[in-house]
Amino acid sequence: MQYVERLKDYLNRFHTYSTNMDFGDVLEIIIIAVLVYYILAWMKTTRAWALLKGLIVIAGFMLIAVFMEMKTILWIGEKVLTFAVTALIVVLQPELRKALEELGNKNLFSDFTGRLPFDTRRKTDGTLSEKSINEITKACVEMGRVRTGALIVIERAESLREYARTGIDIDAMVTSQLLINIFEKNTPLHDGAVIITGDRVSSATCYLPLSDSLRLSKDLGTRHRAAVGISEATDSLTIIVSEETGKISIAFEGSLITDLDQEKLRNMIRQIVKKEPEDQPKEKQKGKLLFKGRSKAKG
Repeated sequence: MQYVERLKDYLNRFHTYSTNMDFGDVLEIIIIAVLVYYILAWMKTTRAWALLKGLIVIAGFMLIAVFMEMKTILWIGEKVLTFAVTALIVVLQPELRKALEELGNKNLFSDFTGRLPFDTRRKTDGTLSEKSINEITKACVEMGRVRTGALIVIERAESLREYARTGIDIDAMVTSQLLINIFEKNTPLHDGAVIITGDRVSSATCYLPLSDSLRLSKDLGTRHRAAVGISEATDSLTIIVSEETGKISIAFEGSLITDLDQEKLRNMIRQIVKKEPEDQPKEKQKGKLLFKGRSKAKG
């Protein structure tokens, strides 16, 4: 009953405050709501989103502690909170810097109008169509046949703009001819990774972080280490074509799966990008699991 009475007291205070609201209060609420929306929209495309979900769980637990008057837990939470904000700023420093840079370079009016329903500018919903999957598969098989090295990163939920900025803008539809021409030896764009966003090749010659895991096979080259590295840092899907052997591999969530033929490659891209997890373990068994992030290396 004590908790119910306390809840009623909070509701009564809210009712009293809401009856005394004026236009300034309403405007303030709208501004705060818009700011919160844009902050959440920004966090959804960064690593901060997973961190936010963890903070929500902690906040819920602390709310229960307040209602049940768990004084020791509240004291610990109060002490931790004094340096938690500074720790968050340090952890999210790259994301915060990038957000401030984008805010400074952004035309706010055009960004707002671009979200209106009558805007006719070209957009991408971030999903990969069946046609693009077939084009990527065809290109990888052709490059594997002639042993042309390739590194293709497919963006999923987390934004890859940070890595796309290290390369050259392409912004073209995904076709097998384009991918093959990009990775053709002795061409200006063949060195580095290609990033695909939706059904468009957004950038080429991009630099990716290398995995420093000691469990990776010593036989793997820079392409495979970069593919595992980007899969550890983001939720992206990366396809590798080996220049030495012509074999096709996939890196996803810190795992590296190699020895994929055309049908296996197409199915795995479709399952991961289209989010069909029920068949994914079956396909993983068909390929050769060379490295998995949370298990011992398998040779």
